[in-house]
Amino acid sequence: MRHQTVTGPPGPAATGVMMRVDDLLIVDDHPLMCEALTVTLRVAFGLRQTICERNLAAAIQRLKYGKPPDAILLDLNLPDAKGSEVMVTLGRVAAGIPIAVISANEDPAMISAVMAAGAQGYISKSLGREAMCAALRRVWSGEKVTPDGYDPDDHPPQGARPDMEEIAHRFASLTHQQARTLRQICLGKANKEISYELNISEATVKTHIAAIMSKIGARRRTQIVLLAKSIKLFDCD
Repeated sequence: MRHQTVTGPPGPAATGVMMRVDDLLIVDDHPLMCEALTVTLRVAFGLRQTICERNLAAAIQRLKYGKPPDAILLDLNLPDAKGSEVMVTLGRVAAGIPIAVISANEDPAMISAVMAAGAQGYISKSLGREAMCAALRRVWSGEKVTPDGYDPDDHPPQGARPDMEEIAHRFASLTHQQARTLRQICLGKANKEISYELNISEATVKTHIAAIMSKIGARRRTQIVLLAKSIKLFDCD
């Protein structure tokens, strides 16, 4: 599959000149995929260092306390997070670092959600070596790259709700505990169940829910779930 540039404003570094990428962080729980990407991209781009992390928590720890990488490759299906939640969460601690999602999921709604959450590119895992390197070269030149045939205009925001980028930004403002509570809400758990699951009081659950509603602009519990689904936050259908 070929890749195309998203219609819309280019990335901040879209000069046509590829940025220098010496240190790359790969976040993918599949060892063989990590190894294949490491070998392929070291040869193709002359990388100095490639680090692989197998889950979102480890990647966040590295970004917070280690040397920042020049770029990040990110899978959406991790042991501790799935869907656009991965991009929303990582984007909070990787400001200014271009993130390219490499995924086997080519659902247009997921692509829209992930790009709205701040990804610089969305690249299919089905691509061959040369096509994948070409797509990354464009991402690292500042282009926003998505799979060929994807049209963001086919997946506009529905009704009068805010656009997907704004919704993703609101969810990104949640604290870690609020995000954990949100996940339980989207799983259909009652306050008492959330209290037991997260080992917090029901009063604290209610406080978190009130804060979530305030931050994302929701008035009802069901609206929280609908907004999360609209950006594929937990890859929920």
